[in-house]
Amino acid sequence: MIRIAYFARLREAFGTDGEQCPLPAGVADVAALTQWLCGRGGAFAAELAAGRAFRVAVNLDMADAATLVRDGDEVAFFPPVTGG
Repeated sequence: MIRIAYFARLREAFGTDGEQCPLPAGVADVAALTQWLCGRGGAFAAELAAGRAFRVAVNLDMADAATLVRDGDEVAFFPPVTGG
């Protein structure tokens, strides 16, 4: 199982703050997980599409597309944060 958390506009768009699911077959990194989520269509495809601004963390560490995702991990998706 992995835990996927959604924050801010993503939480609003997806209608949930997160979910738990078995690690999907063939998903080994953040890029593959993002593609799997986009495959759901609708808000997932729109919000996580290439070119959309969002960040990812795996187990509270900032991640990139090549970061590995393993069973038991927590993966968080959130918009970039700006301050001032």
